This record gives sequence, structure tokens and C-alpha cells, in this order.
Amino acid sequence: MFWENLQVLEDEVKKIQRRPAKKITKLRLKNIGLYYLERFESSVDNLRQVLMRRVNDYAYQNPGYDKSEAVAWIEELLADFERYGYLNDSRYAELKIRDYLAAGKSARYIKGKLLQKGISEDEADTLLAEQEYDPEELALKLAKKKKIGPFRRDEAARREYRQKDLAVLVRAGFDYTVAQKVLGTTFDDEAFE
Repeated sequence: MFWENLQVLEDEVKKIQRRPAKKITKLRLKNIGLYYLERFESSVDNLRQVLMRRVNDYAYQNPGYDKSEAVAWIEELLADFERYGYLNDSRYAELKIRDYLAAGKSARYIKGKLLQKGISEDEADTLLAEQEYDPEELALKLAKKKKIGPFRRDEAARREYRQKDLAVLVRAGFDYTVAQKVLGTTFDDEAFE
């Protein structure tokens, strides 16, 4: 019985095998890049990672494939996309900063995300400094969204979960003093609606 089930599973795995990746050409990489940019705003480094992932997938399935030509194509395409204005790191960073601030994310969190996407630390600092935001206000947004701290219904729960709520805010990138200030505030019942 066991061996019969194992054979059935092996047959199923063979049916589900990955579809072979299409051959990587310069035109294909260009189309992949344009389709990605159609749907998402991107930084140069992020698009490079997206395209390299496709090249690496193809190279994995075809061990004899030489990736050096594809890497040169990617760099060429990225330069073209920048020249055409499809890619602009400053524009991307500004949009992301605006979105993250609207979501109540901390400056430390935003800077970390921008660094992950290939935005330089200096540019991230400069663009963050240009924005007007209040860390306490952002921490309050997060607290309201997560229903922690002053947004808990009863006082007993607020006291009981104070340390956990403090940890949530600090892990989200807010300073300890800002987190303490936010958790020390109280709101009337209108804030819960």
C-alpha cells in the first residue's frame, strides 16, 4: 500500500514539473523590463535584480548557458531605460517615501527599504529630510492601525500589554521616547470609531 502511494506521488510530481524557461534574448529581456515598468515604478537596481532573476532561472535550467552576454544586455537596457526616463531613482524614492509616510512607517523603516532597493544612503537621507513629518503622528497612525496602546478598549488591557505595544513600536523603527510618548497618551471613545 505504501509503495503504491509513493508511486502515485512520483507520477504526480513528474506531471507538475516546471515549464522550461524561454530562451533569453535581448528583445525578451527588453519586453520583460518594459512589462515590469508598466505595472510598477522601480529603481535601477531593483529592475536589474528582476531581470537577473530571469537570466538565472534560464541558466539553471540550461547549465551550458553563458550568462555574461545577458548581463551586458541588462546593463545596456538599464542605461536605455534611464535615458528614456522610464527609470529614475529619485522619482522612485520620492514616491516610496510618500507612500510609506502615508502608511505610518518610521523614517528608519523607510530608509532601510530604500537601501534594499538600491537607493544610495545619501539620497535617501536627503529626500527624507525634505519631507515634513512628525514621528509621533506616524507612531499614532501605526498604533491606531494595530489597535495597540491608547487604541485598546479598556485601561486594564492597556496596562497589561504596555511592554508588548512598546516593543511593536520600537521594532517598527520608532525611537523609544516617541513610543513611550504615544503609549502614554489617552484618547476618548471617538478615537475608536
